[in-house]
Amino acid sequence: MKRREIIMLLGGAAAWPLAARAQQPTIPVIGFLGSRGPSEDPHLLVAWSRGLKEGGYVERQNVAIEYRFAENRYDRLPELAADLVRRRVDVIAANGPAAQAAKAATATIPIVFVTGGDPVEIGLVASLNRPGGNITGVSILDVELGAKRLELLHELVPTATIIAILVPSDRARSELISKNLQGAVRTLGLQPHILHASNDRDLAAVFTRLVELRAGGLVIGGDAFFNSRARQLGVLSIRHAMPAAFQFRAFAEAGGLMSYGADLADSYYQAGIYTSRILKGEKPADLPVQLATKVELIINLNTAKALGLTVSLPLAGRADELIE
Repeated sequence: MKRREIIMLLGGAAAWPLAARAQQPTIPVIGFLGSRGPSEDPHLLVAWSRGLKEGGYVERQNVAIEYRFAENRYDRLPELAADLVRRRVDVIAANGPAAQAAKAATATIPIVFVTGGDPVEIGLVASLNRPGGNITGVSILDVELGAKRLELLHELVPTATIIAILVPSDRARSELISKNLQGAVRTLGLQPHILHASNDRDLAAVFTRLVELRAGGLVIGGDAFFNSRARQLGVLSIRHAMPAAFQFRAFAEAGGLMSYGADLADSYYQAGIYTSRILKGEKPADLPVQLATKVELIINLNTAKALGLTVSLPLAGRADELIE
């Protein structure tokens, strides 16, 4: 064989592995942008993964996932979102405040969100039925459940007439929460006291103020700051022997008397399904925002006993979970 032919043969053989690798399909990459920490709500990530699996995607098998968590430091979200954009992920899944950071970071990469409140009102989408642009997702019930939460707390603590309502310092948000509760306050004949908080020092002062007011119960309004302190609020409420109600199960699991709000696991599951549909080629603009209507009532029986409260059989029967 001639020298030139040998060189060409060896050169071709050396190129075979590269050519073979070039022909291998690449798996899609999802960027998960979380406003909280990875260990705070692991069951939500499990639910989201279950939605992905139903759509045919399993991590480390046929899809890769880049996780970015802000650890409740919302000022980090813009840079974390920008990092996912630089890595050219195929779709971004974002929760709560992270959704707005993701939208600000890209107008081309598809985004699937899970968020409370009205996504139109906060500027995430143009409309629920026709989101437009590169973003869609799941909207959970938020302030709409405040009145029912107050009614359930009153059912658990029927002798309490002075009720404190904890709202964020943001004026627009606090007015929205307070307005939603006005009807239930009048119907139940309660004396409400509005308290504000926007940081950990405020929370400590709030529980001191509850004693001064002789409040018989506390309703905590939905807010990003309060959501990030759900467990802390649960611990504070039991430490100060305060019957309290919040929207998420983490509060009741940490010792809060009760939680009544959206079933977040179901919402994340639905978001996982939407993420898989986008990976298959559907466009966010063509996927209507889903309104999550599934709610859950969780009562901490240990806390009720410690507070000297009796949970009636009808109320216990309506609960989705009783913590003992």
